[in-house]
Amino acid sequence: MTATPTSDTRQRMIAAAADLIAASPGEEFSLRAVCDAVGVKMPTLYHFFGSKQGLMDAVIERGFDLYLDEKSSMESSGDPIQDIRAGWDAHVAFGLANPGFYTLMYGKVRPGHSPEAQSRPSEILRALTARAAEQGRLAVPSEQAAAHILVTNIGVTLRQIILAAPDPALSRAVREGAISAITGKGSRTDDPLTCAIEHAAAHPDVLGRAETQLLIEWLRRLNDARQVEAATPHRLD
Repeated sequence: MTATPTSDTRQRMIAAAADLIAASPGEEFSLRAVCDAVGVKMPTLYHFFGSKQGLMDAVIERGFDLYLDEKSSMESSGDPIQDIRAGWDAHVAFGLANPGFYTLMYGKVRPGHSPEAQSRPSEILRALTARAAEQGRLAVPSEQAAAHILVTNIGVTLRQIILAAPDPALSRAVREGAISAITGKGSRTDDPLTCAIEHAAAHPDVLGRAETQLLIEWLRRLNDARQVEAATPHRLD
């Protein structure tokens, strides 16, 4: 029995393709197998997607939907640098849990082409680096900082997928190296308030998430007040 082409049929075809990809990450999947799983003929697939690439693009979008659903459930710490750390870890965890989706989302490269859905998580990251820049915590432009974090995050995730083995120590080391690079942490160790903010953000479990957020806010206020005082001309009476 052949299913009637409806929007539900389209969603079931995307789900079937996603299941085939998840079952054999990195391998080609058969359009015929997708059609057989849903109970439709090949013309139905071409009606909805136009080509195999069209179906793959739809699967990629589904992958980003799943990824963003997970990210939206994360609570913000209130600190952009710590949120970048948490976002990094969530990115790696998603890739390791969904290698089929991830290799399509970030591992399939076509020169000059970037999936439209890929811009959505990138906007979240750019918003975090923009906030960090506003707080004077970046040593590079915020757009460059976002690109630096993204490419290193993708690289360390793909390596773990290729090796089929999680490597949390490597991920932490690359993460902290990337954050040090965008914040210029090594060149600003003479600033005690900045050091305290960065140290607290890097170790939220020592005091607890709420307490760390409050401490960072107090330190930032002190830092802002210091900057205002330094910029205020002093009168000589």
